[in-house]
Amino acid sequence: MLQIPLWKRIIIWGICALGILTALPNGFYTRAERHNDAAAKIEATGAVTPELEADLALWPGFLPSNVVNLGLDLRGGAQLLAEVQVADVYKARMDGLWPEMRGALAAERATLGGIRRAPSDPDELRIQIEKPEAMAKAIEVATGLSSPVVTLTGVGQRDLAVSADGNQLVVTLSEAEREATDARTLQQSLEIIRRRVDGTGTREPSIQRQGVDRILIQVPGIGSATELKELIGTTAQLTFHPVVGRSTNATEIAPPGAVIYPSLDEEGVFYILEDSPVVSGEELVDARPDFDQNGRPAVGFRFNTSGARKFGDYTAANIGQLFAIVLDEEVISAPRIQSHIPGGSGIITGNFSVEESTNLAILLRAGALPAKMTFLEERTIGPELGQDSIEAGRIAAIVGIVAVVAFMIACYGLFGIFASVALGINIAMLFGFLSSIGATLTLPGIAGIVLTVGMAVDANVLVFERIREEMKTARGPARAIELGYEKAMSAIIDANITTFITALILFMLGSGPVKGFAVTLVVGLATSVFTAIYVTRLFVVTWFDRRRPKTIEL
Repeated sequence: MLQIPLWKRIIIWGICALGILTALPNGFYTRAERHNDAAAKIEATGAVTPELEADLALWPGFLPSNVVNLGLDLRGGAQLLAEVQVADVYKARMDGLWPEMRGALAAERATLGGIRRAPSDPDELRIQIEKPEAMAKAIEVATGLSSPVVTLTGVGQRDLAVSADGNQLVVTLSEAEREATDARTLQQSLEIIRRRVDGTGTREPSIQRQGVDRILIQVPGIGSATELKELIGTTAQLTFHPVVGRSTNATEIAPPGAVIYPSLDEEGVFYILEDSPVVSGEELVDARPDFDQNGRPAVGFRFNTSGARKFGDYTAANIGQLFAIVLDEEVISAPRIQSHIPGGSGIITGNFSVEESTNLAILLRAGALPAKMTFLEERTIGPELGQDSIEAGRIAAIVGIVAVVAFMIACYGLFGIFASVALGINIAMLFGFLSSIGATLTLPGIAGIVLTVGMAVDANVLVFERIREEMKTARGPARAIELGYEKAMSAIIDANITTFITALILFMLGSGPVKGFAVTLVVGLATSVFTAIYVTRLFVVTWFDRRRPKTIEL
């Protein structure tokens, strides 16, 4: 007999209602989006302005507010293809290795004689040995400073390759270590770029590695490629230096142990600073936009335990002295130490706007890029083009839905109407699920939705055709409906499993738009099967219970 228990009916209707409710914000996209942006900004800054309160009131707080994020091709935005200069990391490794290598070789001075660093390529370290006959000993000492390569493919290999070239000791990174360094540098760059972009509140950026040393960055909603470059192209290396003096001579040569950096705020002014910083940005654990005592934009910062100790000890011992805050070899401010600053926290003041202080805080909080980047390609996609794509996708979806609904009603009458209503619920559930998981909708994603519309009624067609066949042999319409759903089930499952496997392969092996298409297709398959097997059947059973027809017109 055709029966669906009450508890099962409640669950089916509950799932449908939940899907429609979570999809509802997409019908009021702009209002819900402004509400979400305001809520995120209030949570991040803690500041509540009348404008933010007005945006927050655009959508009821008790309703779901998640919307489907629009991709670069729909919203507009910027795209950059960046090449990471991994050679910079090799040079930094060699420069950092020299003091340790010098100390180890100096301990064997009686055997090796005098040693000094010789000119070399950036990715190698050359050391002049006074006694060439002791080169074997020098190689032994240098090799002793190497360590195992920390990768699965580099097991058993060392990170340094040591050789001799006449009377020079040549130290380079081994091939295995170069591969490991490249991988670490790319991964670190990816993470830092992601933190910087995420800090701006931009939705669903796409940041992925391409090839050996390139990174593709796509950020929907950002104004231009130039704006994106300014955000991610800075190394953001923060250091704090004692001030030796000031100068207005741009050609002045720094004394030994000192450096000269220009002032960011004072045009024509240069600061002479001690070469070694007291504390660096590597010991920074937090940075947030703030305001100084005069209400001007600033950046608050906080160090970790070791940085706090060094910062506190220096300020206690140098009250009354100037202390320079340096960002990427520019002095952004040089305040005078008024008192001991314990706790490792302080504030960076300067001629900032609110936007500049926010961006600086993002850069400092994300950390410094391990290497410089060269931008090989930059592209700005205007919102008008994205709107055109949305309109084209909307027209395609409407045409597809109208055609499918007309076909179903023409072929199956009342049952076609049931299938069409279930189709509407299916699309609502699809958007509701995509909103809930924070998925990004791209133009290929819209194609996936249009394809889902066509496939959504496929299961219903199988069921209805099977009911037609059973009406010829079954005893009554109730039994025909029951057998129709039972015997069509295997075909429905087989068809959707094969499509699901294909979509899964696309998701695993594809990237960007291909993944967007795969996600909408997978979600659409799940909602289509649910509405075909349960929702449409519930409509049919409810209608049959009330009408009790003697026959079914299909």
